Amino acid sequence: MHSIFGTDGIRGKYNEELTYSLAYKVGFALGSTLEEKNNPILIGRDTRISGDILLQAITQGINESGKKFINIGICPTPAIPFLIKQESLSSGIMISASHNPPNYNGIKIFDHNGQKITKYFENKIQKLIEESKQNISIPIKVVSLKTNKDLMDSYIKSLIQTMGGESLSGLRVILDTCYGSATTCAKKIFQSLGADVKVINNSKNGLKINLNCGSTNLEPLKKALRESPADMGFSFDGDADRVIGIDSEGNVLDGDHILFLWGRELMEQKILTNNLLVSTQMANLGFEKSWKKIGGILHRTDVGDKYVHDAIKKKRAVLGGEQSGHILSKINNFSGDGILTALQISKYCKKKNINLNDWLKSSFEPFPQKLTNIKLDFNLNKLNPKNKILIEQTIEFFQKIYSDNCRVYIRPSGTEPVIRVLVEAKSHKKIDSLSSEITNKLFLEIDKIIK
Repeated sequence: MHSIFGTDGIRGKYNEELTYSLAYKVGFALGSTLEEKNNPILIGRDTRISGDILLQAITQGINESGKKFINIGICPTPAIPFLIKQESLSSGIMISASHNPPNYNGIKIFDHNGQKITKYFENKIQKLIEESKQNISIPIKVVSLKTNKDLMDSYIKSLIQTMGGESLSGLRVILDTCYGSATTCAKKIFQSLGADVKVINNSKNGLKINLNCGSTNLEPLKKALRESPADMGFSFDGDADRVIGIDSEGNVLDGDHILFLWGRELMEQKILTNNLLVSTQMANLGFEKSWKKIGGILHRTDVGDKYVHDAIKKKRAVLGGEQSGHILSKINNFSGDGILTALQISKYCKKKNINLNDWLKSSFEPFPQKLTNIKLDFNLNKLNPKNKILIEQTIEFFQKIYSDNCRVYIRPSGTEPVIRVLVEAKSHKKIDSLSSEITNKLFLEIDKIIK
């Protein structure tokens, strides 16, 4: 059996890769693996329609393992690690496919420290699942489980407390909550801090989550800012662990800009260890050059917040993240939280008495980038080892060809059946030609290997 774990837990189309039976086995395996007998497992989910069914499957498995659980209901992913630590729980599960479309879902597992589980822990769960011969079918009736609302209130209070008493009074903000997890609390938090808040896509709609909205599609937020002028806007993804900002002029504040601006503030306060930021291979070259120019160090990791997290811990950094808007800071023990990030950006603008548009102008000049997805009609993880190695060697070959002239980064997605090709250079023309050339050649080479 190939590994069911990708770069961020288990992910796949509901009822295809991610079935009721698999979710049951995950719940059972997790419960059977945990040593703490009495401390419950915390479970939350985003708004996807399949979330309720998968919740029932997982909790059925947990019950069969002899463990207890607490259901928090619809919540942002970062609520789970925060509450695990606060309530001394044994583990946690978030049922979400993050930024993926509504027909996908996923299972993210956290340990008793509120950290994503290690590879060793994943392998233990995988082994128990492989040993299980049960095939559990979907029950005729899905039972609605009681939710613990007090815990959600505790998470909301913790976010407000990160502001250190700073008010957002007079700040006009538009939020795109993406029909997902942020619908539960983003508006309430910003309003309680005194901001003038308008919210779009704010219903808990699992059929619309991430569709033409949110951090992967900024047009609805840009349109809202044109129609109702505001100081800034923030767009979350389906489980609210990512955020992308937009200033009053429609300019994009992505994860690279957030790291640069926030990092520079921490550098000036002399609380940025070795002036170090941690990001991934997707980070813009313009970001890296500008950060080095002001005395900073940028450490790059493989794509995925768990790799960023590992490097942060190893290097004792205090801030890191991804261009996608997944930012990890010391404030909440390095758990990616889109709402927390949006609050910190708002707080800095208010304290510095500067609008986001002017602050963003003081950031770096990004190199043009082009990201192309090569869609695959097969799962890379399910290929035989020989073909998998050949594809990896082909990718490595194409990355090396152009490395002297510009930056090329190619990687198989950990969450979808695609290979992502990133080309970066100062010239748009060069990027377009190289991107087309590499993508076409790579597609043909992969096709040859598979056939």
